[in-house]
Amino acid sequence: MSIEIKVPAMGESVTEATVARWFKKEGDAVTRDEPLLELETDKVTVEVPAPADGALQTISVKPGDTVQVGAILGAIAEGAEGRHAPVTSSNPDAVAPQQAEPPKEALKAPVTAPPAPAPAPAKPAAAVMPAARRVAEENDVNAAALAGTGKDGRVTKGDVLAELEARAQQRSAAPATPVSAGPRPRATQEERVTMTRLRKTIALRLKESQNTAAQLTTFNEIDMSHVMALRSQYKDSFEKKHKVKLGFMGFFVKACIAALKDIPSINAEIEGDDIVYKNYYDIGVAVSTERGLVVPVLRDADQLSLAGVEAAIGDFGARARDNKLKIDELQGGSFSITNGGVFGSLMSTPILNSPQSGILGMHKIQPRPIADGNNIVIRPMMYVALSYDHRIVDGKEAVTFLVKVKEAIEDPQRLLLEI
Repeated sequence: MSIEIKVPAMGESVTEATVARWFKKEGDAVTRDEPLLELETDKVTVEVPAPADGALQTISVKPGDTVQVGAILGAIAEGAEGRHAPVTSSNPDAVAPQQAEPPKEALKAPVTAPPAPAPAPAKPAAAVMPAARRVAEENDVNAAALAGTGKDGRVTKGDVLAELEARAQQRSAAPATPVSAGPRPRATQEERVTMTRLRKTIALRLKESQNTAAQLTTFNEIDMSHVMALRSQYKDSFEKKHKVKLGFMGFFVKACIAALKDIPSINAEIEGDDIVYKNYYDIGVAVSTERGLVVPVLRDADQLSLAGVEAAIGDFGARARDNKLKIDELQGGSFSITNGGVFGSLMSTPILNSPQSGILGMHKIQPRPIADGNNIVIRPMMYVALSYDHRIVDGKEAVTFLVKVKEAIEDPQRLLLEI
């Protein structure tokens, strides 16, 4: 029996996707729920699993094709017999070869042959994690041949990266190739790669945001001494009780929510001729992945404890790196926070996540001399930036918002007392 493989539903706002790659080829044996191919939407990458055990009978689309939700991607010959079923060609002129009928004499006189030795059991192929498979394919590494260090011998992304590092060390140890005289053609020094759907969507939306909003950015700096001391004092007991590490992002989420409650226009958006004020606080937290930036949303973040915020952010980060985020987790949001400091950025102007009216940019913590009364002291300082839509947010409101965030981080007790 043949079972069709179809593009699954991926959320209300997602109607099409691009075929990124097939993990199997026609005729390969497959098991139920095993990933067959990878689809790339404008938000996430989705693996399409096999609907049944059998063999991949036909592939109807190729990498790079755009497909609609519900479209047929291929077919599986179901059941054990499917594993040995001939591949159905998509060419109507192709004729399947017929098995020649044996001579009648051969049926009358059976030939006794010595029994063939039993074949040695094949060594099972190492299971390869999806993230490891993707990195391996992009770098031409045979992941199945690696010694897996994951659970039950699974090959992890770290195993593939270790192999790439070993190859790099071998190349650096090899004698350098002498450079030929004369300039080389520029074409030989270039690499042309098609943009992924996610990267194209990011580029389009960021440009749309710049073209639509009257975007402006205001800056301030925060003395991180008190929050760092608080984190240092309680991080071990916090992790022991809540099973999650205490970071800085949780403090900034809570500080932003407190400031948004006082400056509601930054938590609003323009819709036609109306301003929509939101009485909820869905905070988007930007996460960088190998394929680009995604912004999962903390729903009703004002109802979460500090531990709840840290746990949710940690979960988003882990699943974002493995392309396991769900479509609805990337939709909506009333305000966003991005942290360029993890990459060493000292100062930047973040771009609005349209149609939101505000985004906070965090940056690197760096010791700097500041004035403390009549004394010069060295303190761990962080520049913060608020980009906002000047059509709805006045400069006074933007500056006031940043001041409130600064006060909450420099004196964390304000968050507890809600002042």
